[in-house]
Amino acid sequence: MGILEFFWQLDSGLLLWFQSLRQEWMTPFWKVVTSLGDGGWFWIALALIFLCFGKTRKAGIAALLALAVGALITNIILKPAFARIRPYEMIDGLILLVEKQKDFSFPSGHSCASFAAATALLGHLPRRIGIGLVILALLVALSRLYVGVHYPSDVLGGILVGIGAGCLAGRVVKPAS
Repeated sequence: MGILEFFWQLDSGLLLWFQSLRQEWMTPFWKVVTSLGDGGWFWIALALIFLCFGKTRKAGIAALLALAVGALITNIILKPAFARIRPYEMIDGLILLVEKQKDFSFPSGHSCASFAAATALLGHLPRRIGIGLVILALLVALSRLYVGVHYPSDVLGGILVGIGAGCLAGRVVKPAS
């Protein structure tokens, strides 16, 4: 077995294991959480709200910048470059809980957007709020595995791109002193 085959089997096995944890009573929760990342709407709305107030304006700017950088890297550069087929098209036994996606799988755009915004906001907001947003970002990322639209490596890739975009935005838009 080659290294690529090993990693594909590991990725697929982890996804199927994660899906084995599904419980019917949890499914509505995970569907709502995953919808927060659809088109980045929740994070964009949150950033726009922050823009409305002088005290949080820089936080809103940082979040929007992070979202833009993350979207550019994920959707314009990486997804077309890797052109990874979604797991529900490749793995027998995987059950999709949401509609089929229209783009490629790697990296996860939901994970990227969530971590980009949360990372940028972490340095601009009170710590407890920032940590709460990072936890929400993690839930959005995990939801992509639960609903069956991403491999774990897609989610990890999206998280890493998002953190990078958020850190870059945090360096460009310095928090208010």
